[in-house]
Amino acid sequence: MADICSLREAVSGLIHDGDTVAMEGFTHLIPHAAGHEVIRQGKRDLALVRMTPDLIYDQLIGAGCATSLRFSWGGNPGVGSLHRLRDAVEKGWPHKLAIREHSHADMANAYVAGASGLPFAVLRGYIGSDLPKVNDSIRFIDCPYTGEKLATTPAVRPDITVIHAQQADRQGNVLLWGILGVQKEAALAAKKVIVTVEEIVDKLDAPANACILPKWVVSAVCHVPRGATPSYAHGYYERDNRFYLAWDAIARNREAFTAWIQRHILDTEDFEGFLRVHAESQQEMSA
Repeated sequence: MADICSLREAVSGLIHDGDTVAMEGFTHLIPHAAGHEVIRQGKRDLALVRMTPDLIYDQLIGAGCATSLRFSWGGNPGVGSLHRLRDAVEKGWPHKLAIREHSHADMANAYVAGASGLPFAVLRGYIGSDLPKVNDSIRFIDCPYTGEKLATTPAVRPDITVIHAQQADRQGNVLLWGILGVQKEAALAAKKVIVTVEEIVDKLDAPANACILPKWVVSAVCHVPRGATPSYAHGYYERDNRFYLAWDAIARNREAFTAWIQRHILDTEDFEGFLRVHAESQQEMSA
């Protein structure tokens, strides 16, 4: 049975310096609260994995938590670059970040391979692409049945996967619905799994085509309402589009970024504290 505990306890006990960490979520259910707690606890030397690193990975990288990133696209959705990611890659601030870029199809297949216990993923792709020139983990094999040239990539097998979901029951079974990415595959590929949820309920009344992660694949469930903010949780709250726009200016400047991290994360005790300060900042921007 999954352990139902505080996010502070889960991050402290399950995420260690040097771990390979996947924080997944697509458009919504992005685990910002968990990422903030990793920063708050000063975790270091993490090998980050994510199909679409956006603001939370920009924050983790800028805060000095990561030494490498495996990904398939990185940016502030609808706005532009991740400036902390760029600063780490281009100028080594706060320290150098090693990157391995893949296609979306490659990353998705790599998660599936990890969830299936396979050493690598196989896909049609990369013919004519320059990515294999800059990522030597993308290799090619000849199909033993047809002779076709196929691309391969190492499986994603995180030490820990972190996701956000709408609900969990009191035994630790987790329910997600709406737009999903590779949360299921990322969870099944990992050695340990932390799930933050909007609410803990007595019974999961799962809608059709929803995703349920059974309790035996989940290590810890943490009740963190609004834990995906500023992204959204389908059925609970909307995306904070103003913050995505505001982040561009915050992240462009090292001093502004450092001040934001200090005020919103390091000086707050938990995500509830972050939400309170975040609301104050939104009011200040509106004034």
